[in-house]
Amino acid sequence: MDNYDTVTGALNGLKAKGYTLDFNIRFDKIICKENNYCLNPHEFEIIEVHRFEGDTNPSDEDIVYAVQSKDGKIKGVITSAYGMYADSISNEMIQKLSIHH
Repeated sequence: MDNYDTVTGALNGLKAKGYTLDFNIRFDKIICKENNYCLNPHEFEIIEVHRFEGDTNPSDEDIVYAVQSKDGKIKGVITSAYGMYADSISNEMIQKLSIHH
């Protein structure tokens, strides 16, 4: 797994590895708006995790996940703030994402 200095660097590096879709967390699933892909926690795996902590600005704290469907056909990224900026998500999604911290 590569190490990246910035969120942008991680996104560019993962895109070069084929993680081209942008997913968003929607409470109990991840969704790609571009093509309406929707994956529940049991339908995808987290392949890489890159955590970034801002030196002085809490809004710079972010996590980048490289995810793919269980069959390997759908690959993309999730960017998610953590701490007080984190979105509301289901317990199942929290468990899925927490395994990789």
